[in-house]
Amino acid sequence: MRYVRLDTPKPLSRIGLGTWQFGSREWGYGPDYERLAANIVRRAVELGVTLFDTAEVYGFGRSERLLGAALAADRDKVAVATKILPVLPVASVVQQRAVASAARLGVTSIDLYQVHQPNPLVSDQRTMRGMRALQDVGLVAEVGVSNYSLRRWQVAETALGRRVLSNQVRYSMLDRKPEEDLLRYAEQAGRLVIAYSPLAQGFLSGRYDANHPPVGAIRRANPYFLPENLERGSALIETLRQVAAAHDATPSQIALAYVLRHPNVVAIPGASSVEQMERNAAAAEIDLTEDEYAALVNAARAFRPVTGLAAIPKFVRSRVRG
Repeated sequence: MRYVRLDTPKPLSRIGLGTWQFGSREWGYGPDYERLAANIVRRAVELGVTLFDTAEVYGFGRSERLLGAALAADRDKVAVATKILPVLPVASVVQQRAVASAARLGVTSIDLYQVHQPNPLVSDQRTMRGMRALQDVGLVAEVGVSNYSLRRWQVAETALGRRVLSNQVRYSMLDRKPEEDLLRYAEQAGRLVIAYSPLAQGFLSGRYDANHPPVGAIRRANPYFLPENLERGSALIETLRQVAAAHDATPSQIALAYVLRHPNVVAIPGASSVEQMERNAAAAEIDLTEDEYAALVNAARAFRPVTGLAAIPKFVRSRVRG
């Protein structure tokens, strides 16, 4: 495993584990997944994974409980990140929600506490006042944000009066907006971009095509998995396979290596099995050549999925047929 070169209390692995799936039946992983989740976490720790991400809204708190129980014997080795759902993120609410998350996780200090989404009606000054108080009493070590623009990330840091260590954003070969400004800022300022959905919810794994669509409500609601988009993505998947063959790797591992090419990025894919966790962790060791990276960039740019309003009628038709 490789780690980010940042001054943090605990080393942060380039590959972490996202746990949205823990306690959330809508992923379609079946009734035995909660038992399997503990095995996935334990194996991740054995492989050197030190960053585990959850949120109070995942499974309505169940993800935090499952993760906390699975990490009980290894808490000193790892960094646990969770997130507040910012319905009313004023200082007092932020403090109350952090106490509740810590209790569910079974910890006395949250390693990274993040604002899950920017709230358009509540200023970061009010939110960060609560975060600062949590840091002052030791309940929170580092503060982060999620789905923030660069400007609002910087505003949040000014409001906190300390570093806002990370910004967790959707980043993959299909979702490359963070490359416009967030990655450069993170590298220059010594901050961190946490890439969620680095495999575009499995689209980049090559497991799915128009004849083999995914199951589970989350993926079925994602326009990327429309039959037409699965067909349009075939050239991109083929490029991933070609690069993967040169590294004796899988398309998923190459897709992860793509986002990890940037030094201040960590990826937090989920895992449906111990074997998948092992493959994800191994991706941290893959170094893409310049030519391979260029081929991936060109293939990603050439992919033109149907999204937005244009996807709605196609989405409805595909669900009616299904």
